Amino acid sequence: MTKRVLSVGQCVPDTSSIIRFLTSNFDVEIDQADVESDTLEKLKSSEYDLVLINRKLDADYSDGIELIQKIKATSEVKSSPLMLVSNYPEYQEQAVEVGAVYGIGKDQYRDPQTTDRLQPYLG
Repeated sequence: MTKRVLSVGQCVPDTSSIIRFLTSNFDVEIDQADVESDTLEKLKSSEYDLVLINRKLDADYSDGIELIQKIKATSEVKSSPLMLVSNYPEYQEQAVEVGAVYGIGKDQYRDPQTTDRLQPYLG
């Protein structure tokens, strides 16, 4: 069964990399959101198996960890695992502290651990 992913706040090159990585490893359909408002709208109207949130949203450079907190505090959104996209372990830990699952880094797509980390949500 095809899994649904919402990719939030990625720049164009990162979007291409994420799509290429996810579609080559999993049976997924990928939606995109650029800023907080469209992210919340999509999460209110659709269910996703995984939400990948950039540490800094490309469109407005807002903070991905703050967005995770807002999503967690918004009762109307459908519950989905939230994952930060960042190469920095300290930001991954901050994201986990506010309710995300441990995420992935942009430099880690070739790392087998990245696929393993996504398997519970997309496998």
